[in-house]
Amino acid sequence: MLRITELKLPLNHEENQIKLAICSLLDIIEEDLIDFSIFRQGVDARKKNDIYLVYTIDVLIKNEQAIWARLSNNLSISKTPDITYQFVAQAPATLTTRPIVIGTGPCGLFAGLILAQMGFKPLILERGKSVRERTKDTFGLWRNQLLNPESNVQFGEGGAGTFSDGKLYTQIKDPQHYGRKVLTEFVKAGAPEEILRLSKPHIGTFRLVSVVEHMRASIEKLGGEIRFQSRVEDLHIEKGRVLGVTLANGESINSPYIVLAVGHSARDTFKMLYERGVYIEAKSFSIGFRIEHPQSLIDRCRYGTFAGHPKLGAADYKLVHHCQNNRSVYSFCMCPGGTVVAATSEEGHVVTNGMSQYSRNERNANSGIVVGITPEDYPEHPLAGIDLQRRLEAHAFELGGGTYHAPGQLVGDFLQAKPSTALGSVLPSYTPGVQLGDLATALPDYAICAIREALPIFDKKIKGFAMPDAVLTGVETRTSSPIRIKRNENYQSINTIGLFPAGEGAGYAGGILSAAVDGIKVAEAVALAMLGKTNVLKR
Repeated sequence: MLRITELKLPLNHEENQIKLAICSLLDIIEEDLIDFSIFRQGVDARKKNDIYLVYTIDVLIKNEQAIWARLSNNLSISKTPDITYQFVAQAPATLTTRPIVIGTGPCGLFAGLILAQMGFKPLILERGKSVRERTKDTFGLWRNQLLNPESNVQFGEGGAGTFSDGKLYTQIKDPQHYGRKVLTEFVKAGAPEEILRLSKPHIGTFRLVSVVEHMRASIEKLGGEIRFQSRVEDLHIEKGRVLGVTLANGESINSPYIVLAVGHSARDTFKMLYERGVYIEAKSFSIGFRIEHPQSLIDRCRYGTFAGHPKLGAADYKLVHHCQNNRSVYSFCMCPGGTVVAATSEEGHVVTNGMSQYSRNERNANSGIVVGITPEDYPEHPLAGIDLQRRLEAHAFELGGGTYHAPGQLVGDFLQAKPSTALGSVLPSYTPGVQLGDLATALPDYAICAIREALPIFDKKIKGFAMPDAVLTGVETRTSSPIRIKRNENYQSINTIGLFPAGEGAGYAGGILSAAVDGIKVAEAVALAMLGKTNVLKR
């Protein structure tokens, strides 16, 4: 087959126009076009009143070799690549050792799934509860200010990504097409098939719940085992090798192959690893606020007269500004038609995050407006970034009144450095609620200064972004892991053989898709290590 990229058609094109455009580009008659399929569909909205749909299309045609010879110099036409996933190993029937996977976020789930598909029958340990029980506990915080530190937005089956927009796109390089394997498995588990072709696919929280459950069932059917409420309290390490784990209930489980996919908020686990001598280093992350606008404002600014068009849905945005104080401010985890959610995992702390359902039809758009920080900002200790997060989250709890309400401020007041006393036209979506006041002390001075500089700049890109009634809610601190558990070319800890740090918590991913892809890579590394082939990881 041949692949056509960057095929642009007007937003309101007729279905038959795709076929006509293919024939025109290839200079063939319709009878020569046997079949075609849409591999990718995106939107070109750079000119908001002249919006196009942009397609990548695979075509099956008569006389393909002759046509390819004629058009091979056309940069928009290529041979369709083989993106079928190929397993790197298969467990022998005599294998008795079981790998352990710690964590059931997207990284842990896919590490477990791939290992199970290769016949290695992994044991997967999750400190939180199953996804539906976890959802009940999460609503307990949102509705009744009752936090379960082991079952919340951060901990439990599905990981932090379950309570998010469910975005399934990433900027990582993916020459092996692992991302396609991820999307294919999601579809098999019940996700909408359109995620295979949309350039910015997403699932949404409620749909992710059932997808995660179906993936669990697939792992178990293949001989894997998942244990909930099984927090790993300790690692057994001797002479630089991991030998097993101890659970919080005192149970010991032996295995010399352990995938560590604990997510970015497993602070107690990070402390334990550091105390056991596993090499950890501080890494950059970001801190800031959530900002909310009417979704209709974002739609108009991005899509002009096409705002509300059914083929476009709720508009998103991506913004960045490099400040005079050498800080970068950028939008993070933008949630069209979504809500701001309480995302703490520790008592007496307030953390915000964003979430959208599949429909993306809530009244507000929200995103993090965050400032990049580096280990130079907290140089004392590899875990000092965690200490900074905790200080900011505890202070946000105090500013919110000590009831898990979040501190908030109107953008107009924030820019004028005066406390907010009443809401305007934008009603914040955060539950349990928002306590208005002054956010000037919620972040370090350099971050407040940078955000105050960036918001008017963003307003020039999206008119109304700095509208006085837009709402800032604090604090956003869990943008990514503040540490990296460094690993070698075989995906093992650089000083602990058999320990495979993985995903966002280990500092090697950011978001659902990249974490899932890392889970696949680590699963392959584990399989090869178990078969004594650690030196042949690259395909």
